[in-house]
Amino acid sequence: MEGSTSGEGKVSRQIRVRFITSLPKHLRVPSSSMAVPSDVNRFVLSEIINALLHQDIPIAFDFLIGGQLVRMPLDKFLLENGISAEKVLDIEYTYAAAPQKQEDSCVHDDWVSALDGSHPSLILSGCYDGNGRVWRHGAKCTHILEGHTGAIASVSIIDAKANDHNGKFCVATASKDRTLRLWKFNAGDLVECPKKVSAFKILRGHTSSVQSVSSDPSGHMVCSGSWDCSVKLWHANGSDAEGGLVSIKKRKVNSVADLNETSQMEADAVSTFTGHTQCVSSVVWPEQETIYSASWDHSVRIWDVETGNNSMTLVCKKVLHCLDVGGESSALIAAGGSDPVLRIWDPRRPGSLAPVVEFSSKYSHKSWITSCKWHAKSWFHLLSSSHDGKVILWDVRTQLPLTILEAHEDKVLCTDWWGGDSVISGGADSKLCIFSGCHICLQRFLNTAHDVQRPV
Repeated sequence: MEGSTSGEGKVSRQIRVRFITSLPKHLRVPSSSMAVPSDVNRFVLSEIINALLHQDIPIAFDFLIGGQLVRMPLDKFLLENGISAEKVLDIEYTYAAAPQKQEDSCVHDDWVSALDGSHPSLILSGCYDGNGRVWRHGAKCTHILEGHTGAIASVSIIDAKANDHNGKFCVATASKDRTLRLWKFNAGDLVECPKKVSAFKILRGHTSSVQSVSSDPSGHMVCSGSWDCSVKLWHANGSDAEGGLVSIKKRKVNSVADLNETSQMEADAVSTFTGHTQCVSSVVWPEQETIYSASWDHSVRIWDVETGNNSMTLVCKKVLHCLDVGGESSALIAAGGSDPVLRIWDPRRPGSLAPVVEFSSKYSHKSWITSCKWHAKSWFHLLSSSHDGKVILWDVRTQLPLTILEAHEDKVLCTDWWGGDSVISGGADSKLCIFSGCHICLQRFLNTAHDVQRPV
């Protein structure tokens, strides 16, 4: 550490640093070390990088030391993490993850309770008016999914990747009317006003409100969680011949469906997983052989799909309302609920079932957490929404929020990523909000020789 004297005679401590990055070559600064004030913060560091790059339009950067994001003055960060300032300090810089623009909101007729942004060309929303809606490019409502008699609690695009080629989509919705419904539509339809679609299949069997639905990676099945404390599995295709596992009956309907359906099928569950003692509030099916569920009984359960066995149970002291699996090696479990704490478990860690991360600083949520979602291509980034009206973007490399989005005028009920660089959210103000231009660096490993520019 060095010292220099300002014009007023005040001694300012200096730290020698070297900036490294995995960003493209035109955003790489010289590899030689330089001195910076010891109390410099990330905003001043960003100004230094922009000056070295001769940027006419400044770029916002974030900074990491030893794999941890710097969210405080440099000298305080080094002190808290026990890092010596006597040697040249390598500081990695990357794009700041904050969204750059808020797009026009998509207004609904009631609370926006569910979202799926897994396909880049459209957004699927669920509403308390009982209807699902399809928003082409996040701007125009092209299809309205009509049929539920209660509020929609969850929506899922089934096998979003397969729909890239033909524009035909199959989606699932879960409702407080105790049913799930499956729908088909063509996203390429040219429409002047929203086209009404009827479900081609109704899934009955839950005895109480269905809170969550998720499709398996193959797109052949969906699972659901309900206030009846069960997790159920269902076939997602429209065939009558489903191995004798599902009892199917047909009945005539006055359909206005875009597929000219003349009948509507009803199906029973393939299997039922029991073990939760209260509402199953959220389910995800990220791997063919494994389903994850969260419950008001304070637990997250991991289920073996083939056997139906509950292979692992993770417990906290609060009601859990939302769940997602992702992060490092797509193995981390994030969950939130009746307190403002977003918890993350790593079930691979031996000897402990306690959360490995808890986001609970004074800058985090102030109320019930309604949803959480990992970024599909980043090990580090995830979203959460809350009744406090906020959507927060987190990075597991720091306890402090990367960004707090406050566009809603009431409770936020759901959030998701869309198109890789946008954040979407829905709330009790009946709005679907879209925030674009969020730079997520898709790194899998930190500070590896082949990823990060190193001095020679």
